[in-house]
Amino acid sequence: MNKLALATLLAAVAACQPDTKNLERKVDQIAQDQRKIMELINQRGVGGAAAQPARPARPEPARDKTYSVPVDNDPFDGPADAKVTLVKAYDYACPYCEKVRPTMAELHKKYGNDLRVVYKQLVVHPRNAMAAALAFCAASRQGKHKDMDRLIWDKGFNVRQMDNSDVAPAEGGGQPQKCWDTPDGCKNVVSYAQELQLDIPKFKADMKDCQGVVNADQKHLQALMVAATPAFFVNGRYISGAMPAENFMSVIDEELKKANEKIAQGTPQAKYYQTWVVEKGLKSVEPPKQ
Repeated sequence: MNKLALATLLAAVAACQPDTKNLERKVDQIAQDQRKIMELINQRGVGGAAAQPARPARPEPARDKTYSVPVDNDPFDGPADAKVTLVKAYDYACPYCEKVRPTMAELHKKYGNDLRVVYKQLVVHPRNAMAAALAFCAASRQGKHKDMDRLIWDKGFNVRQMDNSDVAPAEGGGQPQKCWDTPDGCKNVVSYAQELQLDIPKFKADMKDCQGVVNADQKHLQALMVAATPAFFVNGRYISGAMPAENFMSVIDEELKKANEKIAQGTPQAKYYQTWVVEKGLKSVEPPKQ
């Protein structure tokens, strides 16, 4: 197994792939995949015997390119005019998204006002995570996105009490209703909204309205060939998976240096991201070379 193949395998087990199964089965499958990969590494070593022909690589953002990732109206932490914007694409039923939370806190502490973290939903577990994604969006409209995010992870994911988006079929059969379309549905996230003393009728109405927001975020991310969570763009540069803080810091430091140079040359700090990332960044991903 060569180094490139090994890196690809390790990245794959540090991110969640799209799945409509329940969360517990997904976590078990990830653990099995990790064991299989480690067995293969132990058997052959990084430079060992030739492996089976690799599957053709799916297109994904290049690590050395800058991509256009608009963040208009997305919730964020940090100053709006920060020199570095880290876009986080995540899913509330993804264990690797939960694992990276301390890393994000470490980055905030290190970079202070130079860093803005923007939240984008990429729901790869729609049955388990969509209600949470909509609740986060709805809470953000009442200025409580950070508190809702904490409650969803701590009281939802960590104790395996996620709202199931599908409830009993409507009277007479047919497709299952979604919990946000029923008066008493999505009980867990509604209880979090009550704990945060949000306007509950508005919160429930906004959950329904937020479907368009979540869909738009997903569509844009998928257009950039982002298909697994967590995924990140640091001033438009792609990082995949729950990587160590050092991986983020090396890219942030490079981008901070570039931003300082452009700002010194006359670009207003408040317009740096829009000018040099959104407007000048790549709008699509090139297919992999054969």
